[in-house]
Amino acid sequence: MTDDIVASVVRQWQAVNPGLDTGPMELIGRINRCAALLQQAEDAPLRSAGLNRAEFDLLGAMRRTDRELTPGELARETFSSGAAVTKRLRALQESGLIDRRGDARDRRVVHVGLTDAGRDLVDRLLPEQLAYERSVLSGLDEETRSGLSGQLGALLVHLEGRLGGRR
Repeated sequence: MTDDIVASVVRQWQAVNPGLDTGPMELIGRINRCAALLQQAEDAPLRSAGLNRAEFDLLGAMRRTDRELTPGELARETFSSGAAVTKRLRALQESGLIDRRGDARDRRVVHVGLTDAGRDLVDRLLPEQLAYERSVLSGLDEETRSGLSGQLGALLVHLEGRLGGRR
């Protein structure tokens, strides 16, 4: 197996500080590097549709819950800040992909839902995006992907409980 960049960094640290426990760096460094590379590659189907991942995540949250959501609910569903959601919703509304509706009982509350064009776009893009993601992972066999998914899931549950990241 060829060394990755993290292995090189760990060797450098061990050379200057041989007693240093670099175990956490080896795992977290690789997770961070993978995340950075995946973000760098971006999401070709989304980009071709004029969307970024964060916007698609908002559209996907509305589609998978199959109901209108408030901006606060969308922020929780997508692990985003309220300000970021507001900015993205504005762009999505200008693109005709979502509608906003005021609450009849409370004027401070806004409900956000997909337009027909938004629903059609998500339904068209999701299979393309999943195929793209499948191709990104194609160098890993099914057993490796499944094992990695399970291990990362266990790490995520641990971190959500420890760091309060759960919704």
